[in-house]
Amino acid sequence: KPWSDQVDVISSDGSSSLDSEMQATDESRGTFPAIAVPIERNFQDMTSEGDLIKRAEMYQQYMNQITVPTSRGSLIPFTTWMGLGKSIKQLYRQPLHYLTNVQLRRWDQERIGSGNEDEPLDTIIHPAKAEAMIWLVEEIHRRTSSHYFIANLWKSDPLYHTFVDSVFPDL
Repeated sequence: KPWSDQVDVISSDGSSSLDSEMQATDESRGTFPAIAVPIERNFQDMTSEGDLIKRAEMYQQYMNQITVPTSRGSLIPFTTWMGLGKSIKQLYRQPLHYLTNVQLRRWDQERIGSGNEDEPLDTIIHPAKAEAMIWLVEEIHRRTSSHYFIANLWKSDPLYHTFVDSVFPDL
């Protein structure tokens, strides 16, 4: 069993903030700065579709530079998918893709009315399996998502920025 090895357990309730000036390290690509520029909350000035496409392209290029961690040594207790995502961001000090964040929210919404929505998820799904699944979904989103697809989703959702971790500069 992959979860029979001894691992450290961290709390998903930790409220420590990420260091916005951190350096992300990727052995295959070297060191690159984590771009910690706040995303505008007012998108009234986003007048052209081309601006949104360019923004999505920059975002996708940046996310594609970050490799998914290969070594995991901590079990993360969690009650919701969004909570697990937040803990993963804190533990590994890297953002999750917009599409992954949206998927985590969707999975939480799918639990409503299931009869076990009040039960902590880590009692239903083993934390190691849940984390591995998130990283698999994350890798798919980082490596294969079209910036045109992302821009189209952003265009249809004026609140898309709530699911984009701050990682790219304004144009």
